[in-house]
Amino acid sequence: MSSAKKEFIAEAEDLLEESGRLILEIQDTYQTELNPDTINALFRAIHTLKGLSGLFGHKGIADLSHNLESMLDDLRLGKIDMSDDVIRFLFNNMDLMRSIVEGVSKGEEQDVSGHIKNIEVFRNSLTGKTKGPDLKGLIEDSLLMVLSEYEEHRLKTNVQEGKGIYLAKAIFSLVDFDKSLEELTKLIKSKGELISTLPTSSNLPPDSIGFNMMFGSVQHLEKLKEEMKFDIDTLVKPKAVESAPQQQKPQDTTLKSSTTTVRVDIEKLDRILNTIGDLTLVKGGVKRIGEELLENYGHSPLVADIYKISQSLEKRLSALQNQVLEIRMVPIGQIFSRLAQVIRKYSREVGKKIELLMFGEDTEIDKYIAEEVIDPLMHLVRNAIDHGIETEEERRKKGKRETGIIILKASQRGNHVIIEVKDDGGGIDIQKVKEKAVQKGLLEEGAEIDEKEIINFIFAPGFSTKEVVSEVSGRGVGMDVVKKKLAAIGGFAEIDTERDKGTTTALTIPITLAIVKALIIRIGAMRFAIPLTSISETVVIMRNEFQTVEGKEVYNLRGELLPMTDLRKVFDLEGEASEKSFAVVVGVGNRKHGLIVDELFGQHEIVIKPLGEYFAGRRGFGGAAEIGKYEVILVIDVDALVEEAVIKQKVKL
Repeated sequence: MSSAKKEFIAEAEDLLEESGRLILEIQDTYQTELNPDTINALFRAIHTLKGLSGLFGHKGIADLSHNLESMLDDLRLGKIDMSDDVIRFLFNNMDLMRSIVEGVSKGEEQDVSGHIKNIEVFRNSLTGKTKGPDLKGLIEDSLLMVLSEYEEHRLKTNVQEGKGIYLAKAIFSLVDFDKSLEELTKLIKSKGELISTLPTSSNLPPDSIGFNMMFGSVQHLEKLKEEMKFDIDTLVKPKAVESAPQQQKPQDTTLKSSTTTVRVDIEKLDRILNTIGDLTLVKGGVKRIGEELLENYGHSPLVADIYKISQSLEKRLSALQNQVLEIRMVPIGQIFSRLAQVIRKYSREVGKKIELLMFGEDTEIDKYIAEEVIDPLMHLVRNAIDHGIETEEERRKKGKRETGIIILKASQRGNHVIIEVKDDGGGIDIQKVKEKAVQKGLLEEGAEIDEKEIINFIFAPGFSTKEVVSEVSGRGVGMDVVKKKLAAIGGFAEIDTERDKGTTTALTIPITLAIVKALIIRIGAMRFAIPLTSISETVVIMRNEFQTVEGKEVYNLRGELLPMTDLRKVFDLEGEASEKSFAVVVGVGNRKHGLIVDELFGQHEIVIKPLGEYFAGRRGFGGAAEIGKYEVILVIDVDALVEEAVIKQKVKL
């Protein structure tokens, strides 16, 4: 992909992300007090996208943006009223734009003529339906004549809302009038809406400039004069008898870069990390040579110099690695914002009232992982809307409030981020899941297993208890894809549910997939690596301390029965196990598992490399790494290995 195309896609995605956020803000406020600045910001974003598309030669996107811009202009001018249908139409077009931009990244150009026709038909069906108050007799003709079409629309809107219309007269020195005018503008906006700024030249002292500032406010004239200290005339008295408390207008936030920010292609950062990984191997080689020289020549000046160089190299490499990783980090709030749009959109489609709560939006995560986890999260929130949250009637019967709740929460735990998707819906019907598992041959009739194991059947391919196919939650597939997506980035999912109380799905994912610290272990004659992010602790054990429960080996770890898996048997390695071994405890919470190994060699920083197509489909290994004197060892995929060990008890290498 050319650098120009990458630049276009990055800019276009930013503008569409910003547009989606603005539409979401409009949806939340238009029925109470819609901020006109929000519509203007949306208009500017689409206008910028139109210019950007034209600049890079993407005529289809430019034409589509132009027609959307015209529709937004009608909204700005009051020719079209804001409504649920308009908001839904805007959301759908944002989705369409994203798919077209995605097509550009694949070298595809989409015919948009049909979509442009849809915009024209929709726009024409709404134009001309709006009405506003007649300003004749309310405002002097001399003032109305100098107002733009947009300013006249905002004047009508303020009058219709019962606000007072005022004219503040300000005179400033030519020396610093720009700063003074900016301060007055901010002051007026804190009191209401600035409709128009009109320069005036009448009755001005020398070296001065004057402005008539027309604005709307619910406050009375006396209070405005007292707080603003300017000469103010009343053009239209406010209808409200009492002054309403002023609601602070939401400030526009933006995803666009500041002047000190440079957009960097994630692939370039990947290449830097690969180079750092190679340097890490060099550092390990220098350290090893120093140790060998120490053994052969003792504490000579040369050995001391090599030791210092090794320490300095290690320190600087660590700092460089951390700095690059910081660059890759993005707040999870960016992902939550996209999910919020999905929740609002689909909740309206299925006719359910849903309140969204978000926590931990500032939690940071690697950009690559953030993009990989968005699809699993998308499926979870759609499931919560369709399967989880009941209809208003059902919720009333259960004594619940009619509006359901979906909570998105992120928090950091060590080297992992926990993302929770929680709803207060009907919960998962455990018995129904069990019956479906028996029906699909995943479970024997009459088998006794705990609820956690039953719930895990949801992650089986094609598993669904929903009889009616929905466009919201899909066609009975998806949770298996969620599991595979998470496993690919070293994460896993846990589901906690209670009937008629709700369901919580917690995703545990690593903060980054770059250079990782790993524990080097030995099983038989072979050495392997286990990422430290998967390890809770290590324990020295004796074989006679094992117990057998339902045919499975377990170990009493501080009063908790820990399931054990002998990796020698799993990998079918030769050699006899000694009485004294080590248990590497992996996982967290209810997912803890003990892996029996023969020896521990300590920690190493490793760069995990993919195994290649030859090993595709083989489970239990997440890649390979190079350590020591260019020794290549396999890196154990703990989550996949434990699952395979529990289900099949054996994985052949």
